[in-house]
Amino acid sequence: MASTQLRETKVRKKFGKSVVLQTYRRVLSVPGAAAFSGAGLLARLPFSMTGLGIVLLVSDRTGSYGTAGALAAAYVVAEACGQPVVGRLVDRHGQARVVLPVLVVFAAGTTLLCVGVELGWSRPWWFAGATLAGASYPPWGSLVRARWVHALLRRRSLLPTAFAIEAVVDEAVFVIGPVLVTALVTAVHPSAGVVAAAVLGTVGGVLLVAQVRTAPPVRPRRSPGDVAPAMGWATLAPLAVASAGLGIFFGGAEVATVAFAEAAGSRGDAGWMLALWATGSLLAGIAVGALPAVDPLLQFRVGALALTATMATAMLAGSSGGLALCLFASGLAVSPTLIAAMALVEQTVPSSRLTEGMTWATTGLAIGVAPGAAGAGATIDAAGATLAFLVPVAGGGLAALLAWTIRPTPARRIGSDGAGDHTVDKSSAPVRADPRRQPDA
Repeated sequence: MASTQLRETKVRKKFGKSVVLQTYRRVLSVPGAAAFSGAGLLARLPFSMTGLGIVLLVSDRTGSYGTAGALAAAYVVAEACGQPVVGRLVDRHGQARVVLPVLVVFAAGTTLLCVGVELGWSRPWWFAGATLAGASYPPWGSLVRARWVHALLRRRSLLPTAFAIEAVVDEAVFVIGPVLVTALVTAVHPSAGVVAAAVLGTVGGVLLVAQVRTAPPVRPRRSPGDVAPAMGWATLAPLAVASAGLGIFFGGAEVATVAFAEAAGSRGDAGWMLALWATGSLLAGIAVGALPAVDPLLQFRVGALALTATMATAMLAGSSGGLALCLFASGLAVSPTLIAAMALVEQTVPSSRLTEGMTWATTGLAIGVAPGAAGAGATIDAAGATLAFLVPVAGGGLAALLAWTIRPTPARRIGSDGAGDHTVDKSSAPVRADPRRQPDA
């Protein structure tokens, strides 16, 4: 009897593992998918490297963290303003025609910044370089996700798994990037972090756009007088603002964690605690990709609430170990929330404006990070590290509140070629929404 139960348990475990692996295998076996996702990882490394690299370079050369922080902020703000513009141009003219010239500008901006700092040029040149580099950094995450949407056009039930893969890639970027840039600055040269970020981003970007077979098709307007199809702002606008709340959450939590570790007597603990936070998100992203699809709006609402609730427990942590557990629990809600946000955008915006729509969501995140970090820093100076966690809780609460103002869109219009096109793609609805719908073969 016991041996029979043991065999059944082993079979269930083996079957569960095979289902998970099969789900990811089906997605990654799509022609070209593994290649463009891998190139996207390389291209996205500057997202977690350039800001930190600027801070390390400028603080080393000037001794001023104020100047370093101002330059990093100029880069981030320019990036947030430029990416929706780049995304819209990509939708209209194609990835390669837009990204390749933009990459030249990105490389020129980082070169101007590094040369200006190293040669001691006047500060306006530094800010010009940082602003130019930020404004021309392409929205790589949106470009890769747009390729997934095109690649899975006839197998839309696999999109949640594809978005989960990209969420895992995002976490990998934030694990690899800071470690790499710090090692380069310490062991090679103060400007090596910024230079390496520019090189890696440029190489990865070229590798991505060179894969022309998987690029989404360009849907030009029929005539100059044609208007762009409606973006679906009833969903996208509150989602973008909610994403800014999530940016406040991430920026505030990171600064508060560093301050908590320093107050506890070991600033170095912040590294492994933040890594544990990212690990929780990575594991959750893998799990979400293997599970059946659910309503993304419900998933976003629940995820935002879970982020807020778990981060609120951080104020009760009395030690680094206790805070680490809170961060890990919070991390388990990060990827599901971000995956749901991208799924909502994909269901809402027209195909011809998909890259731009996704970029608005990621821009919201970028906009929120700086005030979140600044707010946490001010709270630390005024009231200590523990109360600084009120800042990410407030950001998460804002996202959770706005999540309930989003008007659900049951299906996405393929309004790609003109105002007269109102074809509805029902396959973008969650798998469970229609019990008669069969999974993809």
